[in-house]
Amino acid sequence: MMSRTEEDFELELRSLPGVLNVGKTHRENGDVDVVTLVVNSKDPAATRSAATQIASLYYPEAAVVVEDANHALASQRSEGPRVALVRADYDRNDGFCEVQLSFDGRIGIGRAGSGPLIGGAEATLAALRDLGYDVPFSLMTVTNVTNGRDWPVIVTLRSLSNDADRFGIAKTDDDLVSAVRATLDSLNRFLSTLEGRR
Repeated sequence: MMSRTEEDFELELRSLPGVLNVGKTHRENGDVDVVTLVVNSKDPAATRSAATQIASLYYPEAAVVVEDANHALASQRSEGPRVALVRADYDRNDGFCEVQLSFDGRIGIGRAGSGPLIGGAEATLAALRDLGYDVPFSLMTVTNVTNGRDWPVIVTLRSLSNDADRFGIAKTDDDLVSAVRATLDSLNRFLSTLEGRR
């Protein structure tokens, strides 16, 4: 459970202009070790400077990392075999999403409720498990930065084993597809080190 101090710290970071998401890793004593900000800002260096000043008040030894959301989207590229999205559907009648993924000729299907954003991310995790992957992460947040188009969806996954949180970002014209792609973006490097069920 997050302490009141850590809640205040995160709230101050989230209130900085252009901050889309905040992730943290912790030391063994529970203090924040590294804070990662995903920003959509014209001046990420200024955001980093402000975040470093805030961190010095709460956790003086914490490192601050700023990732530019626009750069993250531009730098996505394929490296070797990857889990691929085959199909993503949202049924407005029952509120369920169905996601179909493929890897190395195998298909995994996942279903989840909760609408196109949260449901899309949860269905993606279920489809990965259906492919045979042990995914030691749980869904923490799915954020659509604004209600307009041309803004990315950011997915944050919390580690179940005290490793660093994972962030993914994607932008399409469809919230469900963006949520699925952002979830895969957060996990593809992790998944590439594992072997799924054959």
